Amino acid sequence: MTRRRLCEIEADGRRFPVEAFVLGSASPDAPAVGFFGGVHGLERIGAEVTIAYLRSLVMRLPWDDTLHRQLKTVRLVFMPLVNPGGLWLGTRANPNGVDLMRNAPVESAERVPFLIGGQRISAAMPWYRGPLGAPMEPESAALCELVETELMGRPFGMAIDCHSGFGLADRIWFPYAHTPRPIAHLAEVHALCEIHDDTLPHHRFVLEPQSRQYLTHGDLWDHLYLRACDRPGMFLPLTLEMGSWLWIKKNPRQIFSRHGIFNPVIAHRQQRVLRRHVAWLDFIVRAACSHARWVPTGAQRADHARRALARWYDSGGPR
Repeated sequence: MTRRRLCEIEADGRRFPVEAFVLGSASPDAPAVGFFGGVHGLERIGAEVTIAYLRSLVMRLPWDDTLHRQLKTVRLVFMPLVNPGGLWLGTRANPNGVDLMRNAPVESAERVPFLIGGQRISAAMPWYRGPLGAPMEPESAALCELVETELMGRPFGMAIDCHSGFGLADRIWFPYAHTPRPIAHLAEVHALCEIHDDTLPHHRFVLEPQSRQYLTHGDLWDHLYLRACDRPGMFLPLTLEMGSWLWIKKNPRQIFSRHGIFNPVIAHRQQRVLRRHVAWLDFIVRAACSHARWVPTGAQRADHARRALARWYDSGGPR
């Protein structure tokens, strides 16, 4: 395993490294999966899930021959804490007040929700995108550079970005966030959804395009997916949005804590969340390793595209 320091961030007079960890195959033709957490400083559980999966892999290295064989065929990239300054300050945004998930140079042509869709009014308000025309924040730029060098341009690449704070269910979002139109790899996402449902029949995840919930400007994964479409290979970014409202429903008192709105605060609930999502991340790695067995081609791909449109885009085609 190699460790890379991508940049350093200053917050409250302290300096924090933004780091990545890479293990597995060095072949440029190997599939690759990236795991990202802590984009929003308040959502600690996203970083904790990512770190828990990395720790599980590291603890298996001394004894697990199956894992060693797997790592000969896949590259795994971890950026467990994208926004350490926000974590230290207890804020969603980074120390400059910028929401990193609204910081990319992607504009929605559609009407987006006020504030939540991204705003340039003030860093004192949530969902601030940063000044118009300014370069991306160092954390955002570091994430993009890591994705472009490690995950793009391969026959198959995926990214899993772990968040919390939306709804009563765990949702798996795929692009787009800036438009309700389907992505170019809609058939592949639908095929992944089918093997997910067949392999984990009792799961409680909802897989859907983010646009079904709300539209935004500046989404990092829209930006990276659009860039990947101009390069060889396939890149599928997914966002795991853990439903923190369920934790509040079971323990209403935690709504009075800023961290309690976005994270499980009772120990046994946190352990349950880690167990469930570490197992799901392992499924994603297995799917990437075996992508040639389920990624559809020819008539099968057309059939998946048709059924995906019917499943996620009510009119049966682009809106």
